[in-house]
Amino acid sequence: MPYIATPGLRVHVIDEGEHDPLVLLHGFPLSHEMWDAQRREFRNTHRVIIPDLRGFGRSTSQDEIVSMDQFADDVAALLEAMDISQPVMLCGLSMGGYIAMALARRYPQRLGRLILTNTKSLPDTQEAATNRERMANLVLKEGPTPLVAAMMPRLFGPRTNEHRPQVVDAVRNVMLANSSRAIAAAQRGMAIRPDSTPSLKEITVPTLVIASEHDAISPPEEMRTFAAEIPHCEFVLIPGVGHMTPMEAPQEFNAAVRSWLQRTA
Repeated sequence: MPYIATPGLRVHVIDEGEHDPLVLLHGFPLSHEMWDAQRREFRNTHRVIIPDLRGFGRSTSQDEIVSMDQFADDVAALLEAMDISQPVMLCGLSMGGYIAMALARRYPQRLGRLILTNTKSLPDTQEAATNRERMANLVLKEGPTPLVAAMMPRLFGPRTNEHRPQVVDAVRNVMLANSSRAIAAAQRGMAIRPDSTPSLKEITVPTLVIASEHDAISPPEEMRTFAAEIPHCEFVLIPGVGHMTPMEAPQEFNAAVRSWLQRTA
């Protein structure tokens, strides 16, 4: 079932495997493709569900702004449309993490476990929000290229930049393929996202927070601080990589998830 109809939206979704559902939410401005290594790893033990979020990948949208709450509502509607009533294991990277935290606030009954990777709980500063609006307007005028040029130097650790050009190229190509409208809409949505920190203590499910040594976008010490606010949380630091941990260090990322699952079974 490559496409699922939800109210007002047609969602492209990867759905492979059986058993307990594992839902993976991609970062900005990416698509389901960033989770290929996790799809291959976990489809043998889980039902792996990877949507292209509203407007990204093969999921279309004409919205001018998409809030993190709207994205979370989309995920809940997708699970409803797929007749998944049991709590899921939800994993989000960066913007996907913002959405996962919004879903935890809005639909706590939907969560059985939570993984937050390379993300943050704090809202944008005023300067960051202003920069997002500026970039949204620029992308609408000139396409994704200026955004991609600005983001690429901050996405990866030195090891990836020097020795894994295929990963860098893959991410660049996915980013460039997304629509300008979707990119602008998500930028504006991230600019107005609320502070998730006060609600972290209300997350009652087992939670794993994965940070990486060279993440310039979601610094590991900042992630360690917000992880301490979640009651049943483990924190893992993966060395040598940057913001795109599941792609830069797929074996280490997958092993961290597997080990956590075994410890919290």
